[in-house]
Amino acid sequence: MKGDSFPGTKIWNKPCCVANTTRQLQCIQTQPFLSKQTTTTAQKHSTNMASSVSHNTFSMIPIFVAFLVVASSLGPVLSSPLVSDSGHRKLANHTLRPAKEIQKLRRINAYLKKISKPAVKTIQSPDGDVIDCVLSHLQPAFDHPELRGQKPLDPPERPKGHNSTEAVSESFQLWTDSGESCPQGTVPIRRTTEKDILRASSVRRYGRRRRVRRDSTGNGHEHAVLFVNGDQYYGAKASLNVWAPRVTNEYEFSLSQIWVISGSFGNDLNTIEAGWQDPKHGHWWLEFGSGLLVGYWPAFLFSHLRNHANMIQFGGEIVNTRSSGFHTSTQMGSGHFAEEGFGKAAYFRNMQTVDWDNNLLPLTNLRLLADHSNCYDIRQGRNNVWGTYFYYGGPGRNVRCP
Repeated sequence: MKGDSFPGTKIWNKPCCVANTTRQLQCIQTQPFLSKQTTTTAQKHSTNMASSVSHNTFSMIPIFVAFLVVASSLGPVLSSPLVSDSGHRKLANHTLRPAKEIQKLRRINAYLKKISKPAVKTIQSPDGDVIDCVLSHLQPAFDHPELRGQKPLDPPERPKGHNSTEAVSESFQLWTDSGESCPQGTVPIRRTTEKDILRASSVRRYGRRRRVRRDSTGNGHEHAVLFVNGDQYYGAKASLNVWAPRVTNEYEFSLSQIWVISGSFGNDLNTIEAGWQDPKHGHWWLEFGSGLLVGYWPAFLFSHLRNHANMIQFGGEIVNTRSSGFHTSTQMGSGHFAEEGFGKAAYFRNMQTVDWDNNLLPLTNLRLLADHSNCYDIRQGRNNVWGTYFYYGGPGRNVRCP
């Protein structure tokens, strides 16, 4: 299928929520947009927004997405933090499992029970997922000690010039195909399962990602991104088509997203991955498509991002574990190099940032970074329809990327 774009779709894997590197932050959801898993400090999802991470192989279907991140008063929150399994399942075949494995499963089930929230309604999705409709003020984001007892806030003022005609025209969440929906005042949350947690190396590491660094040398993270810095940024916006890249194993991922960054690339970094801001209030909001406010990250949970960002990045990222001794074959974007262009390569277009006076502006002082260009590359362009745009991605291992 050609890589044509269309409005109102979903983004794949890797929830778009990222926080500072020293604590785990979840986004407060206010709209019924489902993301399978929220990650902090580069959180992971299995079918969520602003990143195309995936632990499975999917058909190569390009999807178009428009994202806007803005800071404003506490309002609808970002992609829903995952909620969970009821935790009531019993351990099977205890006598056939080693004691260490039984202890691990007990810890997992205790964790599932801890994070589960009471559902007003439960919906069975055709793909096997269970969707719990949870009261918005009971979602996991409000378990944070600084948010406990609060409720989601009203929507913020949109940036000036935000008059996109692209609308979310149809749903790409399978659980809605039956006509079922969550009641007003609730948010849909995919129930976390034992299998989800078993994919992580430990219960403690579940939902967390490695520390974010711009220079990925030595930590397995590889990027093809366009970025701007040298100014104060209060949000970012872009339209992108998202494919279903092949991921080699469950310890790797492939994502496409926007990074809103402040701080230093060391131990003191704040990032949100996908969004825009309203400087009058200071909280960071995420909008999907045209007008759908998914939620927000409260500004007071950050250190550097309380006021503004000092860098915005757009692009793709993968993790290369070299599990076979070679470079991974995990794909970025569509799996095609940037030079292959429209219909084959993945792209970002109509990229903008938000200034101190809440205006959407075109990008200036652009820089490109492809830290493993023989494996994944990037190529920039500009025209009257797409504004500033770039193609990016690649197949991973090939004759030039051993």
